[in-house]
Amino acid sequence: MASMAVQLLGFFLGLLGLVGTVVATVLPHWRSTAYVGSNIITATAYMKGLWMECVWHSTGIYQCQVYRSLLALPQDLQAARALMVLSCVTSVLASLVSVMGMKCTRFARHSVIKSPLVLSGGVCFICAGLLCLITVSWTTNDVILDFYDPFIPSGMKYEIGLAVYLGFASTFLSLSGGMVLCWSSSPDRSQRPPRMQRIPPLSAPPPFNPIYPPAPPYKPPEALRDNRAPSFCSASSSGYRLHDYV
Repeated sequence: MASMAVQLLGFFLGLLGLVGTVVATVLPHWRSTAYVGSNIITATAYMKGLWMECVWHSTGIYQCQVYRSLLALPQDLQAARALMVLSCVTSVLASLVSVMGMKCTRFARHSVIKSPLVLSGGVCFICAGLLCLITVSWTTNDVILDFYDPFIPSGMKYEIGLAVYLGFASTFLSLSGGMVLCWSSSPDRSQRPPRMQRIPPLSAPPPFNPIYPPAPPYKPPEALRDNRAPSFCSASSSGYRLHDYV
């Protein structure tokens, strides 16, 4: 029962990580305008994401434009797209495998493949979290380097957006859920298999079969009694017999 609760906890943590990863992938708030220098007071704010670029006006108008050309995008943005999509797909696969391997489901109940399925789902959640972590860390490094670059004008500098922070949180949830699932898939050492007990025989086997009694002792026939060879100590050893004189 405790193992089932641990599996449910790991699955819901991984599921929350999946939702956060999908939302962070779709949102355009990966980079937002930095209010530094002469750009402190401005009527517009720019935000860049993986799929679109948005502009917010002080009048309340919010406009977004999707990137039209894939080949015209920088290589780091293309790599970030691929990694986040791969992270989402891996999380979906991990959710499906984990559901099939959990003890609370009816799939392959009382089967030996339950534990390997849960372990596979946990490993997939960990891989998805690592992919998301690589992407958000890469973006954070680029934003920080551009922010402290003195050759970039203040109006073209960006700060870390909310989607990056959401990606870090999703990474933590995915990694936590994956590790909990992997830990719950280990066999319980307290439950040892029952030992085979040898049943002693009810009674000792008989020394012989009573149906066939032992053979009687050997007795020589009567005809061979007087045919024994004479000994040197007997009275008839000299050729005379005792009954000739009686």
